[in-house]
Amino acid sequence: MRELFIGRKEAEGEEGAIHRFDYYILIDQTRINGELFCESYGIKILSPDTREVAEIPNITVSISCIDDLAERMLRNCVTPSTAMDVVQDWL
Repeated sequence: MRELFIGRKEAEGEEGAIHRFDYYILIDQTRINGELFCESYGIKILSPDTREVAEIPNITVSISCIDDLAERMLRNCVTPSTAMDVVQDWL
């Protein structure tokens, strides 16, 4: 599995601390019908400060869809703990 770095977002928490999150697109191969391979894409969000991470592989096979999702998650500062809920709502 490969990772493509999308960007970093910083946000201030309720307690006033600054939290940083790194966003990645995960790129993997999926086997279809036993012979054919295609790329599948997922999302990874990492907090470099706490090392909390969320990895959600194989969300879609569409490059444009995963780009849209990754940009939305970055723009809205989605955290590792809320990443799965956001992906499920997006689907």
